[in-house]
Amino acid sequence: MENSCETLCRSLVVHNGLQSESVDISQSVLYTSLMGLLLVADKKADIPLGSGQVGLRNVGNTCFLNSVVQCLSHTRGLRDYCLTKAYLQDKHSKQEPVLMNAFTQVLSRLWDTEGKDTVVNPSRFYSTFKEAVPYFSGYSQQDAQEFLRFLLDRLHTEINRRPAKCPPGTDTAEPKHKCFRLSEQAAVMWKKYLQRDDSRIVDLFSGQLRSSLHCSVCSHYSNTFDVFCDLSLPIPKRSGDKVSLKECLDLFSQVEKLDAENAPMCERCCRRTASTKRLTIQRFPKVIVIHLNRFTTSRYSISKSTVCVTFPINNLDLGPYGPVDCGPVLYNLYAVCYHSGTVNMGHYTACCQDEDGWWYYNDSSVQQVPVDQLQSSQAYVLFYQLNNSSLRK
Repeated sequence: MENSCETLCRSLVVHNGLQSESVDISQSVLYTSLMGLLLVADKKADIPLGSGQVGLRNVGNTCFLNSVVQCLSHTRGLRDYCLTKAYLQDKHSKQEPVLMNAFTQVLSRLWDTEGKDTVVNPSRFYSTFKEAVPYFSGYSQQDAQEFLRFLLDRLHTEINRRPAKCPPGTDTAEPKHKCFRLSEQAAVMWKKYLQRDDSRIVDLFSGQLRSSLHCSVCSHYSNTFDVFCDLSLPIPKRSGDKVSLKECLDLFSQVEKLDAENAPMCERCCRRTASTKRLTIQRFPKVIVIHLNRFTTSRYSISKSTVCVTFPINNLDLGPYGPVDCGPVLYNLYAVCYHSGTVNMGHYTACCQDEDGWWYYNDSSVQQVPVDQLQSSQAYVLFYQLNNSSLRK
């Protein structure tokens, strides 16, 4: 089945079966989509799963790791990809995906159908990760969001569908902005990114940000596009014990005034001018990870915000922060990573959703919690899944 699907995919690309307008559809994405359709059609291909309600042992200040792994374990698109070991056929490199194998082994034990374990020891996975990322060596407490970024980056590197170096002449030329519409600029830059970085991690977590710069002298607009795997949102500083996630998003995307000294070079004026800058989401990922930036670094210290940020469980609409007239873009929450305590003496936990409801993961301990207990001043990283039915056809 896999060989037939891959042959079909190659045939479509080689014989120009794809229209030129579909510049953002890669061969590998098409292959994954076709495989998904075949898996859905064939009930025998369903993955047998246990409850997943299994804790992770703390092997020495590893609560940051445990909470993130539980959240990723409940990211279905990644979990199923790992458990079927589809990455072994997907990856381009001939090197053994050591970290991906170790990560998959942890997930396999968490979702074991026989329910042999009530607690899983992640020490082998952690040791493998520290070998790949020496920055995390030692036994001091680490930041969960920072760990998540490093982990996804290393997993992507191991299972990248693209070669480490692209063959000469395959790079997509950057568009002449004056000759392209905004959507075309973004599509070309996205295709250029996929020529080097294309994996299941990208399929799920990667989106595209647009930074729009407006010159106050000549009124010229220039746009740059950057790939993101999470959104790090500032928390508004104001009186009161609560703010909403919408207020954090509004602050993130609000127009920022730049004086001439801090502004980039204007493309038309060919000099630094007073400008305004605004960030919007150009391409929405299937899974959006929202980091609430609670830690602020000053010259001499690091402080933590304990403001309660309220967030919707269902139908988080990110459409207002996307392209003009894109319509509603709705996401549903499925996991939350929490941080309690202070900067120096903190602890990470997680809440994740499955078919039976919400479960609280505190290292080895697992217990069910009502949905009304998700809101907390300790919420740190939010995991949302795109509701595909909300997108316009």
